[in-house]
Amino acid sequence: MLFSVDENKKRKRMIREQLERRGIEQQAVLESMREVPRHLFVPDKLKNKAYHDCPLPIKKGQTISQPYIVALMIEALKLEENDRVLEIGTGSGYAAAVLAQIVEEVYTIERHQSLAELARERFEILGYDNLQVKVSDGTEGWQEFAPYDGIVVAAGAPVLPEPLAEQLEIGGKLVIPVGDRDLQELLVLTKESDGELNKERIARVRFVPLIGEEGWVAED
Repeated sequence: MLFSVDENKKRKRMIREQLERRGIEQQAVLESMREVPRHLFVPDKLKNKAYHDCPLPIKKGQTISQPYIVALMIEALKLEENDRVLEIGTGSGYAAAVLAQIVEEVYTIERHQSLAELARERFEILGYDNLQVKVSDGTEGWQEFAPYDGIVVAAGAPVLPEPLAEQLEIGGKLVIPVGDRDLQELLVLTKESDGELNKERIARVRFVPLIGEEGWVAED
């Protein structure tokens, strides 16, 4: 059984206490997070904490982000239902699943093969057929399906990877944490008609490092 009355209650409480009280207003985001079964995206031993107000560890030293941060980043994209979104850092697949209920197409990149395969299995079980997963260096983006109406990066970068800026549609928004390995500023970058990026800072955050050609070097 994928769902239970208790889990539905926990999701509703999460929406009310963690998201709405902190100012998340976009109904598409709230409705999607009310529907996506977050407990199916966390390790079995942590399912009792799936709806807690905190990030949780998953395999390969990665995390599933705090629900509020997932909502904040997706709301900042200001998406429409016919949009195409690129996500960098699939991780558990939770944020991609939330996006898949909001927009027409989601493309998500994960550098760890095992995480990508597990996310694909979850998407198949839950019936998300508008998601494509790729194992690759996320800092290079996914040129094949560019440009994107929105790009969201779920790892902290030292600088903005240039390929991501290039693959963003005019008028589109790119949400990315930028800073050092331990603390970043969450930026919302809007691509203007002349190709320039208008920058807004919306929060201070802590994400795992973005590893790749245009990101951090992996530590042994």
